[in-house]
Amino acid sequence: MSQVLELLEEKFGYQTFRTGQETIINKILRSEDCLGIMPTGGGKSICYQLPALMFDGLTVVVSPLISLMKDQVDALVDMGISATYINSTLNYQEIQRRLGIAARGEVKLLYVAPERLETSDFTELLRHVKVDLIAVDEAHCISQWGHDFRPSYLNLAKTIRGFSPRPRIIALTATATPEVAEDICELLSIPLENQIKTGFSRENLAFQVMKDQKDIFLLEYLKMNKGQSGIIYASTRKEVERIYRLLHHSQFSVGMYHAGMSEIERSRNQEAFAFDRINVMVATNAFGMGINKSNVRFVIHAQMPGNIESYYQEAGRAGRDGLPSEAVLLYSAQDSQIQQYFIEQSEANIEYQQNEYLKLREMNQYAHTEGCLQKYILKYFGETGSDCGRCNNCLDDRESVDITIDAQKVLSCVKRMGEKFGKSLVGKVLTGSKDQKITQWHFEGLTTYGLMKEWTQKEVVQLIDYLTAEEYLIPSKGQYPLLSVSDKGIDCLLGKKQVFRKQLVVKQLVVDDALFNQLRELRSDIADEKNLPPYVIFSDKTLQEMVEKQPKNSIEFLQIKGVGQNKLDQYGEMFMKLIKENQTK
Repeated sequence: MSQVLELLEEKFGYQTFRTGQETIINKILRSEDCLGIMPTGGGKSICYQLPALMFDGLTVVVSPLISLMKDQVDALVDMGISATYINSTLNYQEIQRRLGIAARGEVKLLYVAPERLETSDFTELLRHVKVDLIAVDEAHCISQWGHDFRPSYLNLAKTIRGFSPRPRIIALTATATPEVAEDICELLSIPLENQIKTGFSRENLAFQVMKDQKDIFLLEYLKMNKGQSGIIYASTRKEVERIYRLLHHSQFSVGMYHAGMSEIERSRNQEAFAFDRINVMVATNAFGMGINKSNVRFVIHAQMPGNIESYYQEAGRAGRDGLPSEAVLLYSAQDSQIQQYFIEQSEANIEYQQNEYLKLREMNQYAHTEGCLQKYILKYFGETGSDCGRCNNCLDDRESVDITIDAQKVLSCVKRMGEKFGKSLVGKVLTGSKDQKITQWHFEGLTTYGLMKEWTQKEVVQLIDYLTAEEYLIPSKGQYPLLSVSDKGIDCLLGKKQVFRKQLVVKQLVVDDALFNQLRELRSDIADEKNLPPYVIFSDKTLQEMVEKQPKNSIEFLQIKGVGQNKLDQYGEMFMKLIKENQTK
């Protein structure tokens, strides 16, 4: 290992390995095939780049994106390591030239797209050069259960079997569930025991889920993090362009990236972001793979992605340098409908689509859990972990309220409807809706009909989502999941289990509550100055919530009911100053 450590320091500038790297490299040097599952920023590339320097022959790196190849090769050449790539951006003459230098042994690493391995040019190359190692990057693309399955990757296994002699194989990914990992191993003939997992936990990453007022939150967040580098992901080109215009109009340093732009525009914007000429990139998921920019401080998903794997991979682009960073999901119910549309429009078979709906359900539940967000992600990937203490659920100091009776109303309604309907119709029955479907099924005669008529349908559906995320309700597979009551839910119905939910407890107003009275006086002064009734400035309920939550910054102030962008801009600073002064007394 002394030679390996010397190369690590000489070429890459590190004196020690990160978790998992040494184990993977040792296996490769012992001619063992292996699968490395390491989080984004975990140092996957060194696992094949360093062994490549120790082999006599060529290392072929199969990579899915052009930007990934160029970034990796540029970095290697800068370190004095001979490497090149072949992809569709090159003309025929240049491709032949690069194949020639590979055949003559003038490069150690050759990056190619999976389709390239099947071409006659590449087959001819293999007749003249010894391939010691094949590195399959983003290996989840090979599994049809992976979140970014690519049919071109499937032929890899067959192509590799045709190599003579067969080279060592290393597969690498940041996001693989146990099922996907097993599939990768089977397709590439990697022994199951040769999986090296370094854990999905990211100690420097703080997760947040925010609901409602997306644009206002976004503008305030960027104001608070002015000058910091970040990525904002949206699901559609149209939304990318809308957010870009919003931020550009607000004079933020911003660029955009999506597949509908010309290659020149995309390259120009990507370079501007990489060189810190712009701070924020608004993009679809076409932007990201192979983005090695280490100082990305935040990743914001302005729309919910279709699965946890995509979310975690994209969120993981924040904080690659190990410094504290944030991953924020801005959730709205419409996001699920967009992702459902994408699944419907795919040409995949029914089994694959059903699996995608299941993944979307898991993503939706992530947005509604009140447990630790990182712990939820770890569980999805088959790991256990303790509460992170950093996500907004762990830091939520609102009181846990006993909502057992409300939960029992919902669970009872699901049972009385025969466990054959989805959350939307359950919500309508509980709120006493006159919907045609209710009369069609005679649900107006149920004892649970109108049992929660003081609630809005949106509030009931949010409660159903919460009970689903906490596993009191089980949704069926498919595009329109039907609800059934779990064993945990049965225990709740039988009074054997209580249900708690964090929510603001509006305490009874105490006449001599000092802070409330001071806030009311401030409101009166502003109202007098503007010649407006005080309640137009803020209602008593809004002031009471300020007392309860005591917001410390503009983003927390926005979470108060009755506060919008206009009121934040006009009054936020004055009210927060008063709250802060009260805290220091």
